[in-house]
Order: sequence, then C-alpha cells, then structure tokens
Amino acid sequence: MKKTFKRILLKLSGEGLMGKQAFGIDENILDMFAESIKQVRQEKIEVCIVIGGGNFYRGVNNTNKCVARPIADQAGMIATVINALFLKSILDSKGIPSEILSGLNIPQVAETYSYRSAKSLLKQGTVVIFAGGTGNPYFTTDTGATLRALETECDALFKATQVDGVYDSDPKKNPNAIRYATVSYDDVITKELKVMDMTAISMARENKLPIVVFKQVDKNSLIDAIKGKGNYTIIK
Repeated sequence: MKKTFKRILLKLSGEGLMGKQAFGIDENILDMFAESIKQVRQEKIEVCIVIGGGNFYRGVNNTNKCVARPIADQAGMIATVINALFLKSILDSKGIPSEILSGLNIPQVAETYSYRSAKSLLKQGTVVIFAGGTGNPYFTTDTGATLRALETECDALFKATQVDGVYDSDPKKNPNAIRYATVSYDDVITKELKVMDMTAISMARENKLPIVVFKQVDKNSLIDAIKGKGNYTIIK
C-alpha cells in the first residue's frame, strides 16, 4: 500500500452515526466525522465518502413476506441519502466544500451520479459524498464504496468500523480473537472473515485496491490510520 495518498474513499457506517442512541443521528458523532474529514483535507488529500443507512433502515435486514428485497433495498438507499444530507450540511457549516452525487435520480435533493462529475469535483478539492448506493437493489454499500473508489481512482478505501481492524473471530464475543495487521483478499474470502461482503472483496482483489479497516473513536482516527499510526488492518 502507498505510504502517501492523493485521493481516498472513506466508508462510514450508518450505525456509526447513532452513537449510543438506538436510532437516528448523534450530532456529536456527525461533528466528529466532519472534523476528521477536515484534517485529511488539510493534508492535501482528496476525499470521497460513502455512508450507509443502517441507522434508519437496512434493506437486507428488512426483507420479509410483506416487503420484497428490491423494495427494502430502495428504502435503504434512500436512508443513505438522508445521512448524506446531514453530513453535507455540517461540512458546509465548517467551510468544507462538498457535493452529494446520488445513484438514485432525485434531482430536488442531490445531483445524479456521474463518473465525470465525480472526477471533476474531486480535482477542485470538493468532498464528494456518494449516496443512494449504486441505484440498484442487491448491492451493499460496501460494494458501492468499492465501485466508487475504483471509478474515481482512489489510492485506498478506508473503512471506519466499531473495532480496530479485522479479526479471526468476533472480538466482542471472543476475548482471544486475533487481529490481523495485514490480511490477503483471498484469506478474507476463504476464511469468511466478516468485514465486507464477498462481492466488494472480490472487486477490490481484481483491481488491487487496498482496504484499510480502522476504528473511528475520535476525530484523529482517520488521519492516524492514513499516517500509519495506531491499530488497523490492511487488506491487500
């Protein structure tokens, strides 16, 4: 993995926005994310973001006899747009130029995603927030993040999680779980390590996109991971 980065994609989970709440957005967490992004921009690194919608609705968890998977996934994609709007608002309040590009066509709310628009905005120093997933059901935000990172030629994908890397088992259930400093794409797939869906990992492997998994605990977490400080796992 490169030791210096020109452009990165930050993958944020919707659940991470809840803080200690059971639902919605904790404004203190939202502010932490914004300050984290501000630090990265001060290092002259271009930033694009994919944020999940699990703090409001997760399509894969809400598919049932009454709600078909395509409908549930569409609701989940709309939830990511809600989070993107809040994130853009706080970035704007801090003087950080940002724009939302949505995989869903909702022009009253956000610009519709295009590869050319994304590349142009990033070169201008604008933080680009990718919302609305890929615009298609059956694709997770992890897969969407990997796709957007590849399309915009990011040097790496940084995935913020609730744990400080990838473990051989769930560290919340197994106190003896072992954290990997580095792990191969193939090992993630064959060992079925629960970090990203297999489509995302396979796509990253095929295109040699490094994935850095780190724990977002404060505003310094992302910049520390970028500079190689603290605990994290590199998938490569």
